[in-house]
Amino acid sequence: MKIVAALYEVLYVSTLAPEQPLSVVAEIAGRARQVNGELDITGLLIFDGQRFCQQLEGPKKAVLKLIERIRNDPRHVNVEVLHHGPLAGRRFQNFSLAFSTVEDVDALARMERLDGDAALAAFNTVCSELEL
Repeated sequence: MKIVAALYEVLYVSTLAPEQPLSVVAEIAGRARQVNGELDITGLLIFDGQRFCQQLEGPKKAVLKLIERIRNDPRHVNVEVLHHGPLAGRRFQNFSLAFSTVEDVDALARMERLDGDAALAAFNTVCSELEL
């Protein structure tokens, strides 16, 4: 009998480090898809041209280890966890990492000022406007 680890999620925003070229975003997304698949992590990465917003979901230990790697990644600055906690079911089970840009350039800036349930609600609103 296989034991299924409890799901955990982290929602964070960060800013692309000033010296990083925009081309690094595709590099980040490509590598994340590979690593997330190996770690049984799924999620969504949104980029607005300057800021990232990412929701990660999977086994708690793997998700927390990954968010620490992201915090230490020099390509990101101002990593701010907006929400974290247990998750009843995956939102993005079909994606090791879904990726989208967002039309509303202020959406992530507004989300950055929120936390907890308010941040999660804002994230869900942004997601509902994306074509995934």
